[in-house]
Amino acid sequence: MIAASAAANPFIVDADQVFVLLRDWLVGFLPAALRPAAGAVLGVIAIVCVFPGLFALTTVFERKGLGRMQNRLGPNRVGPFGFFQPIADGIKSLTKEDIVPLRANAVVHFLAPLVLVATVFMGFAVLPMGRNMVLVDMDAGLLFFFAMGAATELSIFMAGWSSRNKYSLLGAMRAVAQMISYEVVLLLSSVSVVMISGSLSLSKIVAAQDQYSGVFPHWYIFTPWGLAGFLVFAIAATAETNRSPFDLPEGESELVAGYHIEYSGFKFALFFLGEYLAMFSISGLGTTLFLGGWSAPFSFLAWVPSWIWFFGKVMLFIFVFIWMRGTLPRLRQDQLMNFAWKFVLPFTLLNLVVTALWRFMGPGWSRWIVCSLILLAAYVVMGRLEMRSDHFGRRSYRYAE
Repeated sequence: MIAASAAANPFIVDADQVFVLLRDWLVGFLPAALRPAAGAVLGVIAIVCVFPGLFALTTVFERKGLGRMQNRLGPNRVGPFGFFQPIADGIKSLTKEDIVPLRANAVVHFLAPLVLVATVFMGFAVLPMGRNMVLVDMDAGLLFFFAMGAATELSIFMAGWSSRNKYSLLGAMRAVAQMISYEVVLLLSSVSVVMISGSLSLSKIVAAQDQYSGVFPHWYIFTPWGLAGFLVFAIAATAETNRSPFDLPEGESELVAGYHIEYSGFKFALFFLGEYLAMFSISGLGTTLFLGGWSAPFSFLAWVPSWIWFFGKVMLFIFVFIWMRGTLPRLRQDQLMNFAWKFVLPFTLLNLVVTALWRFMGPGWSRWIVCSLILLAAYVVMGRLEMRSDHFGRRSYRYAE
């Protein structure tokens, strides 16, 4: 479809590949031996500039959105409609005093936020953000992404342990427990995509979905196993990024602020940045695995630049995160862990079996019926047996006298 449109109108190809063409034009001034390295540097600069910029805009949209949900005004003082609020926050973070506890391990305390931000940025290197727009197109891109994601747990534990504060350590411990629990689900939900596409390359996974039956795409979310995999992926992604209702590591009523209690100034801002960058990163992975990546939702819209579709889908993920934060209450720790190990993980394992059935049953309505019935029955049975209220204990309240 894009090839036919390109033949009719070369402007479509230029708009789709504008950033690739710009990079090639810039490196064309250098000797041939330096061009690959220069192209990689330009790609890194683009990632380092674009996603923090999106982070700044997202903080404004989130505050305004939550304000609207709670019947109040969001930021509206700094700049037009409050859109310069991120600049004011950045200046405040840079100028605030950096306080390090006397008994803290100063080196580890300093490195923790840097490790968090650096590893999150590394994940963007393998995400295809448009046609021919991936910094490192490796065959094991999905494994690389999860390897970088696992390092964030190390940085969080570094922050909690190095602070020498019991609340920081408790926050770090339950953050790591939560992230490990749901990272297993996150990885296994991605295995079903690998089983169908036959590749760990994120570019090839997108290419496998860049097909159409009439006007409708072959996105994996439009299959029974794909829809189930996407839902458990979204649940695990919410827990991985410590977003509501899974924001227990930052339970203010219990742990003051979680693992970054003893951080102030720019170090705290780096943790804040890392959380939002992780949201962009995991949203980009979900878009790539289940929503066709940079491919268009309908064949007649394939003329729209591919990078617009990718970032549009990522921002849709982000607004759902914001919506959930303003809607759902925080879970208890026992509810969180029970939900992971007693419901989400077994359901994800069953989805792998369903994916294998889908793969080997061949085309036809029979596999749609069989796979859908298995998943629906499992959801009902497991929900009634494992998620009963008496499994979580009775909530009790005590008041000061």
